[in-house]
Amino acid sequence: MEVSTFVASEYRYKKNFINSKTLVILISQSGETADTIASLRLAKDYKAKTLGIVNVVGSTIAREADLVIYINAGCEIAVATTKAYTLQVLTLSLIAYKLGLIKGVIKEDLKQQILSDYLKLPMEISKILKLDYKQIAKKIYKSKNIFFIGRLLDYCICEEGSLKLKEISYIHSETYAAGELKHGTISLIEDKTPVIAVVTSLEIAEKTISNIKEVKARGAYTIILKTKNIKIEEELCDDLIEIPELSDLARAILAIVPLQMLAFEVAFQLGYDIDKPRNLAKSVTVE
Repeated sequence: MEVSTFVASEYRYKKNFINSKTLVILISQSGETADTIASLRLAKDYKAKTLGIVNVVGSTIAREADLVIYINAGCEIAVATTKAYTLQVLTLSLIAYKLGLIKGVIKEDLKQQILSDYLKLPMEISKILKLDYKQIAKKIYKSKNIFFIGRLLDYCICEEGSLKLKEISYIHSETYAAGELKHGTISLIEDKTPVIAVVTSLEIAEKTISNIKEVKARGAYTIILKTKNIKIEEELCDDLIEIPELSDLARAILAIVPLQMLAFEVAFQLGYDIDKPRNLAKSVTVE
């Protein structure tokens, strides 16, 4: 099944190949995001089926979409959404899981493994929340630039980790596809530049580790987030965060938590108001 992802603010201005057989999923914590509402209305003009994934009951997207799934995260006080993000990803993964069952892609043994991993999430997240992120934060909070690298699913996890860090700490942070480093961006690595590498996708881990070696050779201070089944030489890791090995659908939810916590601790070290970052609003209601 072909799936494409778009930034809502760009979606309405591009050529869209959608029709009555297309499902357009609109994701918004508040349900009042202006660009996402505009995209919803555009999709309906094309007669596409629409599904809203929102947190706020009775919001505009919830009312206007053909279907709605409430993530039930409760009131999100912080501007930089964390629990709503986690439940949005969980909701999407459950949709993917169900479609996989319907289409016969997920077999019985994998079905049981994924279900087991979902049930483990509350306990595993609780453990991860208790890890000591303060010591890592103290080593990087004065940095001017921090970079995240990863591949495939790990790259997507990096995107959220980097966003949270820049939102609440005001440190310049960027995510790079690890395999693209040699195409120019590795020139930004200086002595002691923090590089946070996410290595949880076993099928591509060896390639990402090779990229870690490249930044380490150029003086980077490396913080590695990896699953316990992936082996990385000690000399490549200035700091190491390990999480349990889970199936892809559950791992994406678990792996973001350490990056969110690290962003929190960096902002705390800097003395900033973590719940109310400067220049940001809870709902983006204008374009």
